[in-house]
Amino acid sequence: MRKILCLSVAAVLVLLLLTAASPSPASAAGPAYYVVRPGDTLAAIAWRYNLSTWTLARANGIWNPNYIYVGQVLVIPYVPAPVPPIPPYPCPGCPWPPRPYPWPGPVYRCSVRVNYGDTMIAIAARLHVDAWTLARANGIYNLNWIYAGQWLRIPNCYL
Repeated sequence: MRKILCLSVAAVLVLLLLTAASPSPASAAGPAYYVVRPGDTLAAIAWRYNLSTWTLARANGIWNPNYIYVGQVLVIPYVPAPVPPIPPYPCPGCPWPPRPYPWPGPVYRCSVRVNYGDTMIAIAARLHVDAWTLARANGIYNLNWIYAGQWLRIPNCYL
């Protein structure tokens, strides 16, 4: 009887040691850190780590995603990978796989890189484009919020 009790206690100890030695996936993949480099945007960093911009901003206490600086250390939170959706079964008579729809938006073939000291008005004058048209094509609402190294799409550019 004593040998059976000793074996069961030993089995419990081995089981406890094995469960303590193997970390769970959530604890193994803790937060990562990223140091902001010149030309980085919060959206690009979030895309690189498969996060939304606002998830990354909330994790770092950033209230304005346009305001990050070079050398800033960002915490990249752990987000589990999404489960891919199950594709639907093809119906009889339906084309499979479905054909992609054409994107109806404008096509931008040309772009320009912002140099140090450039302004949106100077870039627009150099390209013979209205400054607000150039800003609207790039999703910019304030003409003063451009930075060196940023790429701007040029509307109505034909090669």
